[in-house]
Amino acid sequence: MQTSMPTRTPTWVSGRRLLEEKLSDLHKCANLDHIKQVHAQVLKADLHRDVFVAPKLIAAFSLCRQMVLAINAFNQVQEPNVHLYNTLIRAHVQNSQSSQAFATFFEMQNSGVYPDNFTYPFLLKACFGQSYLRLIQMIHTHIEKFGFCSDIFVPNSLIDCYSKCGPVGVKAARKLFKVMAEKDIVSWNSMIGGLVRAGELGEARGLFNEMPKRDTVSWNTILDGYAKAGEMNRAFELFEKMPERNVVSWCTMVSGYCKDGDLDMARMLFDKMPVKTLVPWTIIISGYAEKGLANEAISLYNKMEEAGLKPDDGALISILAACAESGLLGLGQKVHASIKRIKYKCSAPVSNALVDMYAKCGSLDEAYIVFNGMTKREVVSWNAMLQGFAMHGHGEKALQLFSRMKHEGFEPDKVTLVGVLCACTHAGFVEEGVQYFYTMESKYKIVPEVEHYGCMIDLLGRGGRLKEAFRLVRSMPMEPNAIIWGTLLGACRMHDDVDLARQVLDRLIQLEPSDPGNFSMLSNIYAAAGDWDSVSNVRLRMRNTGIKKPSGASSIEVDDELHEFTVFDRSHPKSEKIYQMIDRLVQDLKQSESNCNNNFVPIVHSICKLHQHHTNKVFSWFSPDHSSPKQEAEKNEEAQQRKRRKRDAEESLQGLQGHLRSVKRRCQDAEHDMGAKKLTLQDKVCEEIQEKEILLEKLRTRMNEAEMKANDVKVSFENLCESAKGDMMHLTNQRMIL
Repeated sequence: MQTSMPTRTPTWVSGRRLLEEKLSDLHKCANLDHIKQVHAQVLKADLHRDVFVAPKLIAAFSLCRQMVLAINAFNQVQEPNVHLYNTLIRAHVQNSQSSQAFATFFEMQNSGVYPDNFTYPFLLKACFGQSYLRLIQMIHTHIEKFGFCSDIFVPNSLIDCYSKCGPVGVKAARKLFKVMAEKDIVSWNSMIGGLVRAGELGEARGLFNEMPKRDTVSWNTILDGYAKAGEMNRAFELFEKMPERNVVSWCTMVSGYCKDGDLDMARMLFDKMPVKTLVPWTIIISGYAEKGLANEAISLYNKMEEAGLKPDDGALISILAACAESGLLGLGQKVHASIKRIKYKCSAPVSNALVDMYAKCGSLDEAYIVFNGMTKREVVSWNAMLQGFAMHGHGEKALQLFSRMKHEGFEPDKVTLVGVLCACTHAGFVEEGVQYFYTMESKYKIVPEVEHYGCMIDLLGRGGRLKEAFRLVRSMPMEPNAIIWGTLLGACRMHDDVDLARQVLDRLIQLEPSDPGNFSMLSNIYAAAGDWDSVSNVRLRMRNTGIKKPSGASSIEVDDELHEFTVFDRSHPKSEKIYQMIDRLVQDLKQSESNCNNNFVPIVHSICKLHQHHTNKVFSWFSPDHSSPKQEAEKNEEAQQRKRRKRDAEESLQGLQGHLRSVKRRCQDAEHDMGAKKLTLQDKVCEEIQEKEILLEKLRTRMNEAEMKANDVKVSFENLCESAKGDMMHLTNQRMIL
């Protein structure tokens, strides 16, 4: 009986097949060491010149952000074809190297290789923003010239690219969309997305209604437009009509309600989500954090961890940014502790977010520890730490950090110089700030922008150099905005310069005629100068024009919860206890001062000024060096009573001592938003006025034409009457003759 012996596959076949298997999925690989091993095998097999192997190597190196190795793999092919050129162009675009992508395209043309229908879509992805509009139009011309408009993939890319270039680009996209002979669902979605980005929600909805067939992307695009425009009622109506909802649909609604401030509705939708990924958890936690609701945010963060979801870079950065905005130190510390517990490897952006959060929440020591612990720092890292020192008045530390930054070889950018100037402002380093400002262009190649001028004017104003600050405002290369003039007006109030304040207010009224803060500040300046007639005139003017200044608000974080107060505010649920404790502290202070004799002199008597609703008193008493036993016992008893009262106060106020958070920054953000809204309103009013003027001119033209026609009719009628009179006279004469 003959038995068959097992045959062994030749080794050369196995090696070749193994290499082919590795090459088949190489373009998806993100492990650089593995790619280098395969590259070595490719070189050994002499396949590096193969026009089918080289694109896979280029794509793999591009995925690992190794463009030098990708270009090297490209250069090893002696006669690259269009597919190889397209792969390199795409690699440059994916690595945000737009200029290199076009350089490769020009090299391809010079080499006599003609582009195909994949070349131009890759190039179009390198174009974004209004500055690329002319370039997109040139690419469009090339596409028309080579006849690639028949491939629907190419005009779809053009529509998407045009629609990202502002109103002019949307107009071009609309024109291209209308002339397209064939449209697929991508064409419709691209056009609708462009209209939504341009704010043309009405036209976008009309196009959506005309669609022959809709997919989930179509519904989500319109939904996102309504949510970002704040039209949540319409968004909810559309959401209910959706035949099919995915995670994007639910996240859009939750995010929209969070931004609209309706956290109850956002939470209801979040709880009803059939599947919760990391994204909706991040949105709802950030939403609660931005509103200062730390307990809810922390509870949700704990539930997210219990659900087995680990935050990624995007989630951590979003939550930490919300903590920094609202001053929620507790939630930020919770996130940081979670990062340490799971031994999360922080990237530079996450570390930057941690530094920024701690700095804006006032924990500069923690921010500096995170900063020094970073293995790889960026300019953003230095800026966050430097601005933290500057924001809290540590000017010397900020300037020392700036010197260290330059010593370690980092080039400062415009944000860095804003931080440096702010540090000089808060520390009172006027001469140093002036020197930094006037040398920033020659030394650091940074042209001063409006933010730098604002810091400089604030610095000069606080230093009492008001005339110099006023001259700087008038010599600015750009038009000074309301923030610049407001800063100068604040300096006038600080130094009681009434004459300059009048001039500044005249400019401010031109920019913001209805801003109550400007009038209120001028009134305070007059009051400080004793000019009560002018004070009454300003107040009367405010009353006549209906201008009313809203009360300023202060916020404080207590037990991971943000509290906000205004003057004479009674809305807080524990306002009665707060005011009772403040009155008790006042009485305690007065009694302590009355009991003090000449022999009892406190070494430290640090008393913070009482404000009517939330400021604490911090004070200490120490025994004198020489006292009798009886006096010593009495003073010890008084000290014990003060300690007990202080402990009761701390329990009643629930730790209501701390620093104010984010107030100035919020005011600036609100002022910026109001300025943007006013500009938008002004533009709309101007457009309406222009339309009315055009309509009025048309009416005038029609009236003139009607008047001319009436005159013609009148003349014709008069002529007819004269003719009729002549005929009547003729008839009368004939009758008399007869």
